[in-house]
Amino acid sequence: MSLENPVFDCKQCGECCKGFGGTYVSSEDIHAIARFTGLSETVFRESCCQEAARGPVLAVDEENRCIFQKDHICSIHPVKPRMCREWPFIPAVLRQPGNWQLMGDACPGIIQKAPAQAVYNQTLASLQKTRPGFRPEQAIAPADVSDNRPLFPA
Repeated sequence: MSLENPVFDCKQCGECCKGFGGTYVSSEDIHAIARFTGLSETVFRESCCQEAARGPVLAVDEENRCIFQKDHICSIHPVKPRMCREWPFIPAVLRQPGNWQLMGDACPGIIQKAPAQAVYNQTLASLQKTRPGFRPEQAIAPADVSDNRPLFPA
């Protein structure tokens, strides 16, 4: 456990870069990554993205890993998508704190036994860095999921 971050200690294993359908890219992400890689946005979309139900996601290779992962390291790290920059401090952790333990099953850097309040505080602080003005009540469930539970027990 890191003294700087008592809830997460990245092991640089690359497991967060594995799996289809999770790394959505915004138009801002596409612009930044295309520029970084020297591709036009059109070529980037055609060669590096796949379409998912809610928009483009980064493509994966034959091992189901992000095409930008090279030897467990992100080759576009300086411009990686917001979704990647936020991991593992994602809104779903505020919405349902039990997600932290579930995510820890796949990510060895997640301290599953970290105090819930510390996880909540670190997640909120991290989201406020990547999303200026972010408030906990913005951690709403996707539109197709009913979720009226409190964000975190007081």
